[in-house]
Amino acid sequence: MTLVRFLFSSALVLAASGAVSAAVGGAPRPPNVIFFLADDLGRQDLGSYGSRFYETPHLDRLAREGARFTDAYAACPVCSPTRASILSGQWPQRSGITDYIGAPQPPAWKRNTKLLPAAYTDRLALDSPTLAKSLKAAGYATFFAGKWHLGPQGWWPENQGFDHNLGGIDKGGPYGGDKYFSPYDNPRLPDGPPGEHLPDRLATEAATFIAANKDRPFFAYFPFYSVHTPLMARPDLKKKYEDKRTRLGLTEKWGREGERDVRLTQDHAVYAGMVEAMDLAVGKVLAQLDALGLSENTIVIFTSDNGGLSTSEGWPTSNLPLRGGKGWMYEGGIREPLLVRWPGTVKPGSVIAAPVTSPDFFPTLLEAAGAKPAPGQILDGVSLVPILRGGTAPDRAIFWQYPHYGNQGGAPAAAVRRGPWKLIHWFEDDRFELFNVVADLGEATDLAAREPARVVALRTELAAWQRTVGAKFPTANPTYDDTKPNGRASIRPGSTESNAQKAKQKK
Repeated sequence: MTLVRFLFSSALVLAASGAVSAAVGGAPRPPNVIFFLADDLGRQDLGSYGSRFYETPHLDRLAREGARFTDAYAACPVCSPTRASILSGQWPQRSGITDYIGAPQPPAWKRNTKLLPAAYTDRLALDSPTLAKSLKAAGYATFFAGKWHLGPQGWWPENQGFDHNLGGIDKGGPYGGDKYFSPYDNPRLPDGPPGEHLPDRLATEAATFIAANKDRPFFAYFPFYSVHTPLMARPDLKKKYEDKRTRLGLTEKWGREGERDVRLTQDHAVYAGMVEAMDLAVGKVLAQLDALGLSENTIVIFTSDNGGLSTSEGWPTSNLPLRGGKGWMYEGGIREPLLVRWPGTVKPGSVIAAPVTSPDFFPTLLEAAGAKPAPGQILDGVSLVPILRGGTAPDRAIFWQYPHYGNQGGAPAAAVRRGPWKLIHWFEDDRFELFNVVADLGEATDLAAREPARVVALRTELAAWQRTVGAKFPTANPTYDDTKPNGRASIRPGSTESNAQKAKQKK
């Protein structure tokens, strides 16, 4: 074999292993990045986090082959702020996107609530540095498939650094056409054959992009529409979980969180089918990496944008042992699954207890890619690369500010976590709750009265952060009437109260 033929054959071997160099003797190719973001998925909704009803074998594989974080947080208990935070590397308060885009704002606010929610920004600024822009500047091909919900047309993914946009528009869910099935009626996603399933279609598009860009670094951002409402599953998967529910003898159990019913069991067959379909989509993308020999040089991240729906909108899941769910400042609303696979860097099967949050992804991926932030860019997160390599977590606090009423019963609040301690400030009654979320994961015991000095210290730290990021606050509602039903209350369909109301209406 000639020297030239030997070198060519060796290059093919390196390419198959995903370790091809940019040139002979050049620097190693930066890692590819695939970022999966689930919508409304609770931390307990994966097998690797303890679910025994939902089946998620492909995501469980990621947990075995990478790191599973136990204390990962979304930047907000609802979607748009977290999504802006991931893409900007900043707390939502800096972008001004502090509520889900489309939520009523004053003066259009009509609910009978004690406070008026703060105003919020309804789009991610076009001059905002984004993860896609930074990675594109570093030579990455960039791709978006799924839910955007960060502004109207003109502020869509293709305007924010993504070369390709499949499905990313202003909507917060798949509300057009046949919703989770083709036809989609989505101006950024051509319809497929009738009945085609949305998560599978988006996975196919992502796999196609990966194949087309296998010879250069790529960033594939896949923020699922799943498992957001409308609650719709493939008929075969719905039947599978109806049978499983019967086989396991599962029955619904309910508790109360404030003025809302809260689901205490994972037994919703349609939701389970949606979770599995999402997992199958992840599996299709991972299989493409394997087939192309790219897995060893690809960082794969999976997380969610807020907690699972347990107190509203179909009440499809339970977040136990976490308290509350989407829209709440309790752990069920903000603590998320987080899986990171990075061969050669992350030890397979690692379990990482360091508290981490949405703004951390931007500096982490910049460091991994050898990229730089834009000049003057503010990054509120910290790189997780040292933690992923087995190092210690930084000594810092994590913050939240949600000056709004969501649709799930939660009230305007702020919070801070430092070490095992978490302080929540409820704005309606200027009340503070203190929990040790390591010893008391379910936030059952409020320690504020027993730990006044700790409350003062955390309250002071939270206030300093609020000033730094320009946090906005709700204001008194001049039309609030405490003799009328509270704007946070809701009745679960099928409940005793709901049935009584229906009977009353018939009379």
